[in-house]
Amino acid sequence: MYKPTRRGLMAGAAVSAAASVFAPTLLRAQQTVIRWGDMLATTHPQVQMIDKIAAIAKEKSSGRIDIQSFPNGQLGSGKDMMDAVVSGALAFTTDGAAALGALLPQLSVIEAPYLWKDAAQMAKVGASPQFAGMNDDLVKKRGLRMLAVTYYGKRHLTTGKKDVKTAADMAGFKLRVPPVDTFRAMAEAWGAKATPINFNELYLALSQGAVDGQENPLPTIATAKLNEVQKYLVLTGHIITPRLIIANEAALTALDPADRAILDEAIAEGVKWQDAELASQEGTLLGKLKDAGMTVIEPDVESFRKPVLEQLPPKFEEKWGKGTWDSLAAL
Repeated sequence: MYKPTRRGLMAGAAVSAAASVFAPTLLRAQQTVIRWGDMLATTHPQVQMIDKIAAIAKEKSSGRIDIQSFPNGQLGSGKDMMDAVVSGALAFTTDGAAALGALLPQLSVIEAPYLWKDAAQMAKVGASPQFAGMNDDLVKKRGLRMLAVTYYGKRHLTTGKKDVKTAADMAGFKLRVPPVDTFRAMAEAWGAKATPINFNELYLALSQGAVDGQENPLPTIATAKLNEVQKYLVLTGHIITPRLIIANEAALTALDPADRAILDEAIAEGVKWQDAELASQEGTLLGKLKDAGMTVIEPDVESFRKPVLEQLPPKFEEKWGKGTWDSLAAL
């Protein structure tokens, strides 16, 4: 099966959204092709979710809906794929709220450090009026729609050589963070040197010592094999992470209503499976990563939490909107 290259996707930006991401109108009754890009490896539950959604949609539509998955950064960086969805060269992508904050700044709040108590509280955000308002703004300003909030996991710190037990141990530590301002501010609150690196370049950067460590949920650490280039796993649990299914709005509205209903049902089923699978993996991966050679550290969590909560909410209040942090934390 033909798989478009990053260059091909960018060239397609000149084509109208509905035409470029879906089959032409006259052919829609026969087949609708939806291209979905992701940064994660094929073994990650998020990518397996895409495959499950594709299978469900294909079955329920009698083959009319053909979702094609492009994982592992095949189509470029997260920003490349987000730009492609904005332009209409790509139909769907999956990414974090903080990354999407580059297009709608207030969205980064739902991936803020120490905002959520647990996954159940974070899951409430999708039905909140704050989220609905952000989604409306995203459609109006960027032509994108968030179709679902998924659970990506609890983020922890890993290090290559340093035994980190408190935030004071992070002084001068080169910490890889996504290219997002809230993550940079979090690292700096710990005294670390924030070093933005795209995820598909992370393994190499760690193996070459370009950075001292990184932070991600356990399933991401395992599927990206970061344990091969990191010695210590530090259970900071600093972010309960949402990840969003993001679609080109013009292409969605071009769908036949029956196909849109099938797609929504398939996404709901896929997200439910993914969230349960990821939570299940989090329950077993700690032991597996220990067995693979990682040393697990239970740090002074409050030493990490305190400086972040002192600095980030006031620093980003204008960007997030006055009172937004407090109203979400109270969900």
